[in-house]
Amino acid sequence: MPPYEYPLLLKHVLESGVRWAPEQKITYRDQFEYTYADMYQRVLQLAGALQSLGVKPGSKVGVIEWDSHRYLEMYFAVPGIGAVLHTINPRLAPADVAYTMMHAEDEVLIFHEDFLPLVEKLRPQLTTVRKYILISDKETPPDTPLADTDYEAFIRSASPLDELPDFDENTQATQSYTTGTTGKPKGVYFTHRQMVLHTLAEMVTLGMLTDFGGITKRDVYMPLTPLFHVHGWGVPYAMTMAGARQVYPGRYEPAMLLKLVLTHKVTFSHCVPTILQMVVGAPGIEKYDLSGWKIIIGGARLTKGVAQQAAKLGIHLYAGYGMSETAPLLTIAMLKPTLLDVPEEEQMDYHISTGVPVPLVKLRVVNADGEDVAHDGKDRGEIVVRAPWLTPGYLKEPERSAALWEGGWLHTGDVAVIKPSGYVQIVDRLKDVIKSGGEWITSLELENLLSLHPQVAEAAVIGVPDEKWGERPLAIIVPKGDAPAADDLVAHLKQYAAEGVITDWAVPERYEFVEALPKTSVGKIDKKALRAQFGGGI
Repeated sequence: MPPYEYPLLLKHVLESGVRWAPEQKITYRDQFEYTYADMYQRVLQLAGALQSLGVKPGSKVGVIEWDSHRYLEMYFAVPGIGAVLHTINPRLAPADVAYTMMHAEDEVLIFHEDFLPLVEKLRPQLTTVRKYILISDKETPPDTPLADTDYEAFIRSASPLDELPDFDENTQATQSYTTGTTGKPKGVYFTHRQMVLHTLAEMVTLGMLTDFGGITKRDVYMPLTPLFHVHGWGVPYAMTMAGARQVYPGRYEPAMLLKLVLTHKVTFSHCVPTILQMVVGAPGIEKYDLSGWKIIIGGARLTKGVAQQAAKLGIHLYAGYGMSETAPLLTIAMLKPTLLDVPEEEQMDYHISTGVPVPLVKLRVVNADGEDVAHDGKDRGEIVVRAPWLTPGYLKEPERSAALWEGGWLHTGDVAVIKPSGYVQIVDRLKDVIKSGGEWITSLELENLLSLHPQVAEAAVIGVPDEKWGERPLAIIVPKGDAPAADDLVAHLKQYAAEGVITDWAVPERYEFVEALPKTSVGKIDKKALRAQFGGGI
């Protein structure tokens, strides 16, 4: 045995950033700012307070909070003492929020004052929770019987730890729940070792392999993906380890987001396409200098139409891909060295693709027999993956866990092709593929092409029952200004059929126009709701 077995723990991620840049700043909205050294001391204070409360290794601590410096503290303090950080998604239906907390067996709940009505509604059901801690942005927190104490008083209530302890790197660190489209949310969980390896791989990817100069120590980071969603895609851990300048926006409000971007000269963010669409479609946005803002897009396909709008504002985009089950990072749409000199228009096509696997990720696309499909950009199959940071399964659900890991590979449920260049392109979810007359029609490609029509702001395509063909595609459109005629949209798509991008058979005959598309709790188009509304079943 070596003199010291070095465990891969999240505390080392924090300590690296503090050593490197103790005076670096972390900002919360326009309300608060402190240094990495200050943040580290508050982590030690919070860790000591949790221990004094009886939080032990394995205890579950639930958090309902907006993106903030406090959430960042909890990212390290809770797992730092061997407890488990349960990042709760407040956008779920209240019944599902209660289910996730009871299923996780949360013992402590730390929640923002904005969620007092939710906590009041749920509290009678939360029989495992023994302590409630209120977060407030006000100097004097509201007096409420729903909380035992407030966050600031709580972290002052006990002596800080001298340092975070060592323990087994395979100790569980975090837990969250997938939103799903059917049934109850499913619990996924990750160890310290997994999250440290994920952090290192993400840093290598963002710093050395991505385009537009990569992410460097000169960048200013602000998340536009909620920290309750799959570790904020893991980026807060990577940015903290790098000692980067960080800005946390709290509740997402368009005016505040733009103010923070401009005031602090934010240069790096990540978000789902709907948030990007909100930014690029904001009235008067062209007046502001957004040049050089690097944004990773994930959670849903980045359409070329939105990418072109962003490019006109000087925003640099590239897509990423991952899942709740994968911590989440699997691929980034970065240019391979052989593509650095291709024309900009062609580069954009690569940047909005699903991309290529990041270091340590092994990815295959397989058919129903588990055999690799041809890398010809046409042969479709399901993405299956292996990586050091994938969830071992679904919490307390052995049958679903076995199906997730059938054959020793994690099954994503995403249908994709691999091009001769090695780039992956997701074409649909298994459950969303439209089966029409024995042929597969992929909704994502149709949505991407519809986004290029000048009168289309957003598009969703679902399969609806058809007596003759089994299913046919239905396009649901949010118009940009006046709604285009259905014949115009058909002619628009027929152009791409003539070029061989899609088949004539894929062009929808039916078009519906709506003011907005329903979204899931993490900002994806809710196709389950659309199928229920327009007769496509569930």
